[in-house]
Amino acid sequence: MTDDAIPLQSDADQRAIAALRRKNAVWRRILKDPPAALAALFLLLVVAAAILAPWIAPFDPYSNNMRLRLCPIGGARCPDFLLGADQQGRDMVSRMLFGLRSTLGIGVIAVLIGGSIGAGIGLMAAFYRRLDTPLMRLVDVLLSFPAILFGLAIAAVVGTGLFGLILALCVTSVPSIARIARGAAQSVMQQEYMEAGRAVGLGDGALIWRYLAINCWPTILIYMTLQLGQAILLGAALSFLGLGAQAPTAELGSMAADGRKFLSIAPHVSTLPCAAIFLVVLAFNVLGDALRDALDPKLRQ
Repeated sequence: MTDDAIPLQSDADQRAIAALRRKNAVWRRILKDPPAALAALFLLLVVAAAILAPWIAPFDPYSNNMRLRLCPIGGARCPDFLLGADQQGRDMVSRMLFGLRSTLGIGVIAVLIGGSIGAGIGLMAAFYRRLDTPLMRLVDVLLSFPAILFGLAIAAVVGTGLFGLILALCVTSVPSIARIARGAAQSVMQQEYMEAGRAVGLGDGALIWRYLAINCWPTILIYMTLQLGQAILLGAALSFLGLGAQAPTAELGSMAADGRKFLSIAPHVSTLPCAAIFLVVLAFNVLGDALRDALDPKLRQ
């Protein structure tokens, strides 16, 4: 077969190969960073445990036994409860697994919805200059409220429960991600390939999706990863204050709130959920920093 008979790669194939190479480079850089690799491994185990909670939990997280009430870790009264029992005599291991499932699910759903809306607002503000001022003034108004106060107000108006909690976290995720997306999009708008796309007759939809959004996604992804840790922390705080998950739902924030009455006699009931929240948020922040270093061209050597 002659060289002329060898088919050339299409533009789509070249973009796919380039994207695969970038993804592999990102993972290689993360694996070479011990804290980031440890954070990624920890989050992988946590997510797997949360997803598999109904199958790996040793006991029913909602089944109580008042004879084992406030049994300590390693207590003789509850040898099968590795982390003791709570104020209702429920297994803390099972409660923690289902609490992680609820807390992570709430945070992921809120950030995905709120982040997508915020990213869309930011991209539209950068692409359509006439929308920049009204959209960004709306974002500034939302940013003027502290996240915890804004979440309290929304949860108080909508009502307690998971729906109000997710809605509050969605709204609080929108403004910060919108500003990040707008800043990244404004930088991309100044590139020559945007003008080249207009010159060949591409429509607004194609320019926004094929050029603007594709080149902004690393920055947006980094901030959404960091925002996920903040959303988990804020969601746990709202649940701790009684505006999120309600009893008997297993959620780390509400579990910490329920156990604060027994800190002097059974500190494990409250400290274990608090420790889980701390470790998960810390891992997301460490991984987000590593993603920033790996995906930012200015930091890539």
